[in-house]
Formats: sequence, C-alpha cells, structure tokens
Amino acid sequence: MASVPSLASTLQQQLADALTAALPDAGAADPLLRRSDRADFQANGILALAKKLKGNPRELAAQVTAALPAGGLIKDIEVSGPGFLNVTLTDRAIVETLAARAADGEGRLGVPLKADAGTTVIDYAQPNVAKEMHVGHLRSAVIGDAVVKILEFTGENVVRRHHIGDWGTQFGMLIQYLIEHPGALKHEGGASDGEAAMSTLNRVYKESRVLFDSDEEFKARSRDRVVALQAGDPETLELWHRFVDESKIYFHSVFDKLDMVIDDPDIVGESGYNDMLEETCRILEETGVAVRSEGALCVFFDDVKGPDGNKVPLIVKKTNGGYGYAATDLSAIRNRVQDLKADTLLYVVDARQSLHFKMVFETARRAGWLNEDVKAVQLAFGTVLGKDGKPFKTREGETVRLEDLLDEAVTRATAVVRDKADKVGLSEEEIVENGRYVGIGAVKYADLSTSAVRDYKFDLDQMVALHGDTSVYLQYAYARIQSILRKAGDAVPAAHPELELAPAERALGLHLDQFGEVLAEVGAGYEPHKLAAYLYQLASHLTTFYDQCQVLSPDNAPEVVENRLFLVELTARTLHQGMALLGIRTPERL
Repeated sequence: MASVPSLASTLQQQLADALTAALPDAGAADPLLRRSDRADFQANGILALAKKLKGNPRELAAQVTAALPAGGLIKDIEVSGPGFLNVTLTDRAIVETLAARAADGEGRLGVPLKADAGTTVIDYAQPNVAKEMHVGHLRSAVIGDAVVKILEFTGENVVRRHHIGDWGTQFGMLIQYLIEHPGALKHEGGASDGEAAMSTLNRVYKESRVLFDSDEEFKARSRDRVVALQAGDPETLELWHRFVDESKIYFHSVFDKLDMVIDDPDIVGESGYNDMLEETCRILEETGVAVRSEGALCVFFDDVKGPDGNKVPLIVKKTNGGYGYAATDLSAIRNRVQDLKADTLLYVVDARQSLHFKMVFETARRAGWLNEDVKAVQLAFGTVLGKDGKPFKTREGETVRLEDLLDEAVTRATAVVRDKADKVGLSEEEIVENGRYVGIGAVKYADLSTSAVRDYKFDLDQMVALHGDTSVYLQYAYARIQSILRKAGDAVPAAHPELELAPAERALGLHLDQFGEVLAEVGAGYEPHKLAAYLYQLASHLTTFYDQCQVLSPDNAPEVVENRLFLVELTARTLHQGMALLGIRTPERL
C-alpha cells in the first residue's frame, strides 16, 4: 500500500526546506503551518526566527518566498502582517492528491500505517457476571470499541481484554443457593436466550440475597463456599462456570444489539488472574513496595491523604487474607506486560476510579512492571446524564437498563426512517434494518462526539434528529451521495486536475485530504471525538457543496460532472470509513 502524503505535510516540507536555504543561520526551523481563513494555509514561524536572527520579519519572509519551488503545489503566496505567509495551493495539486487517495488499492484512502507501531492491551466493556448491564456500562463499551478500531487502522497491534467481574464473595452466595435449589437456573419460556438468561440470573440473585440477609446459617454456608471456590473445589467451580456461561449468553445478546463483536478468548475476568495473586503480593512485599499495616498488605503514597491528613493506602491484601481489587489489577498488569508483551496498557474506565488507577499504576512503576518502555493510561470517561442534567435514572429512580435504552433508541429511529421511507422506496425489511443502524448509531455517536472525560446528556429526540451534529445527519449525507451515484447514468467519477475548482469544491477537497492526519492525532491521543468532529465538518462541507455546485446538471460539461462525481464518491468513502471506525453503519439508502 502506497501512502499518500497530505497537502499540508508536502507544503510543510517545502517551507522547511526554503527556510533552511534562505536562512542557513537559523538551523532546522518549523514553519508553524496551520489552516487559515485568509488562504488555504498560514505559516507563522518566521516571526520567531526574526527575533532569533535580529532581522526584519517581512524581509526574511520575502527571502523564504523566493526560495520556494515554482509551480506545482503553490498557486499564490502572500506576506502579511509581521512576516506571516498566506499560502494558496493550486487546484491541480488538490485534485491530483485526492486522485492518489482514491486510487489506493488497499481501501485505506492513502492513510499511512504508523512507523512506530507497538502492542496495546485495551481493557474495556467490563460487565459483571450475574448482574444486569445498565447505562453505566455504555461508555466503556462504545469508546473502547472505537479506540480498538482506530488503533488497528493506524497499524497498532491491539489485544482486547474484557475484565469482567466474575470472582469474589457474591459467588459464594449464588453457588450455595444453586446447590440448595438445583433447578434455579432453568429458563422461563417465551423469552429470547439473552433475555431469559438475564431474567433467570436476576431472579436467582434476588432470591439468594434475601436468604443471605435473613438466614445466618445460609450466610455462614455461603462464606464457606467462597473458601471452596478460591481453593478450586471441583463441584463449586462447576457451578461457578454455569453462572459465568449463563452471563455470557446475556452479555453477547447486549453487545449484539450494540453492533459490537466480543470474542470469548478476549474475556479474561478477575478469575483469570487468581493464580497470580499470592505471587504478586509476595513480590511487592519482598521488594518493599508494599508493607504490612494493621495486618493488611498496603502501599502508601505521599500525595494520597484522607480528610484527617493521614495517608490513604492501596490495600493489596486484606487483614483477613482476602485480596483487594488492587491485587487483581496489579496481576493483570504483570500478565499484560510480561506475557502479552504490551508496551501500552489502556484502561477505558469511569473517571470516578481515577484515584484507584493512579495508585495501581504508581505501584506497578515502583515494582518495575511499568517503566520508560511500558506505559499505562486510563482513558477516563464521564457520566451519562438525563435531560435534567442529573445521572440518568428511570422515573422510579432506578438505574436504566442498557437493553431498554437501546431498544428505545431503535424504536425512535425506526419511526424516523419509516417517515421518510416512501420517498426512497424502502421495503419493510430495509426500514427495520436501517432503524437499527440509525438508532444504535445515534447512541454511539452522541457518546463518541463528546470528549470522553466530559459528562453528556442522553436525549434521544436530539440524537435521532436529521439536522445538527448527529449520526443521522452523517448517515443521510452518505445515503444522499449513493443516490446521486445511482442517478449518474453513464457518467462515471473521474478526477480532472486541469479544471478550476469552485470555492466549495476546494473547501471539500482540502478537508478530505486531512483524513489521515486526523486519524493519526485521534489514535495518538485516544480521542474519537475528534474523528466525529472531522466527519461532521466533512458532511457540512458536503452540504455547502450541494448548495453551490450542482453535480448532475445538464448545463455542466461532461468533465465537470465527472470531477464532481469523483469528489462526492471520495467523500462517501471517507464518511463510510470514518463512521466504521466509530462502530457506526452507513446505509446505502435512507
């Protein structure tokens, strides 16, 4: 695959070479190139150089301008203000670069693979066994899935990990209840596999909890069962597996609704590190990273203190010999670094857990598991809020079930699609399919178009709107292009570099060319909201283009029609690829 340098990177290199040629005393200098509303680009680096060289910035700018190669890339360059360079590119350079992107046989639109690709283990979508998924599970799944897709597209080797809650004291209660009520996990009729699994698990959890809270003898037997589980008792483990397998049926049904693929080998829950816990604690204690405090094994930090001013420790092993969450998280780090050979550990986890992960990462650094070659990053995310700006709840004050939320989104979106169906002749099957794509896309885009660390309001009416910064607007833009291509008849998309471009064509073309640079920035900072913003701006440029440049007008010369078809087809391919990286489908007709 031949990557295609962006217009900005090519211009950056030409300006840097001109700076070196015209001002050799300046050494290697950055032109400080950026997009501009005064021209295509503006270079601001000469002002700083003028101060360093004690020269007149406008005179230096003129010298740099004279050193630039003639023709080809640059149409016009103007010195303005205190030595700023306003650069306008040739229409030919824009179209030829886009044509090279369109010709990329690998389907990557000329986007290069990064040269320093490594291995990232990403921890996301972490539901709990025997518990229902709720709105709080949405963001980790959606953000994590998008980051996985984006990193893989940039060339990173990505290992997925779903650190499900499948271990701990509650399983003693559940397993003991199942032993005493052998038929408890039988499904009731009439429900789908996922619904039946969750309904059964919910019932068993509630019934066992009532018994646990009211019967001291059952509580004692449940605690003994935890010991048997941790000791690897075969009967206990077999029943534990039944709960895990039943929960996976439910998990997969929810992830299927989210249009996400979760593979069983990637599900490595808390239990997956159980055999490592004691060794992790021993290493930490022997190296002095952790110390005994009131019978517990703890790690202390100078900058983590409670309201009383005393240091708050990270508890690795409890006084009663049980292991804290930290022991599991630290063992997972050991596994991911030593066995999976990761150089980046990425955790897509609620911002409210930031202190815990700060302490875990620092402990791992002290132990030598994290170092200059291996980094750990928490991609912290905010809370999903209701329209009232408060944490999203049902009218009864209960946490919103994730399945209910997704079903409602699809119902609303299907109504929107059905309302427009007659205009494009959609069949009932297409209405149902597109309703799902639009509804789930709306939920994902609302999440992903917001910076992860920020809270956002969940407003389905706004999410499925045809106008504004919504996935529906982007999906409609894609479908509209497909409609134009179907109506084109014998005319085919073809680049014509010899043509002069209209302002809206130039704006669309320049924005298309930024796709690779945006992806590089998004991947480096784990910021899918910047990709969402780019795609919304692309659809907005397309809308302006439609308003100002008719594509299939009989008044257009054949080459103009072909060139405009080329522009809209490349726009469609870029929208399709960008939306796919966000985990959102783009229907052909909408």
